[in-house]
Amino acid sequence: MIKSWMIIGIIAFLVGFTGNWISPNQSQWFRQLKRPRWLTFESAIPLIWTVIFICGAWSAYIIWEHNPNSYTARLMMGLYLLLEIFTIAYTPVMLYFRSLIVGTIIGGTGLLICLLITLAVLPVSMWAALLLLPYLLWSPIGTYTTWEMSRLNPQDA
Repeated sequence: MIKSWMIIGIIAFLVGFTGNWISPNQSQWFRQLKRPRWLTFESAIPLIWTVIFICGAWSAYIIWEHNPNSYTARLMMGLYLLLEIFTIAYTPVMLYFRSLIVGTIIGGTGLLICLLITLAVLPVSMWAALLLLPYLLWSPIGTYTTWEMSRLNPQDA
């Protein structure tokens, strides 16, 4: 029998992989943009997001196991999935539109979705809520960085 953590992990991996697969081949546009001088950690961003996605999947697993197959658990899994889709959509949608403002909006929307999920899971499990903390801490940094890049590259905002 397939365990729930395996299904959650596989879905998280497939959504993440699909997001990278459908990214338009316009990453050169993004690479040539000016960056803030304080952006010295750009090479660590993929690792940071990997940790955030693992924490998010673990949080989803805790919520699922609290009351498996219930309507509430299924609704929560849909919200977790929505959060991952918004997060993964950041790159391909921003590259497609060649717009840093679009990236900023997607980043801000992901933060709001994560905040709502955190508030919803807090009464059920403190651990599930705490596992969303990395997203809540990092997402504003990423969103602010994209917004700051739009100010440095007004032609690509």
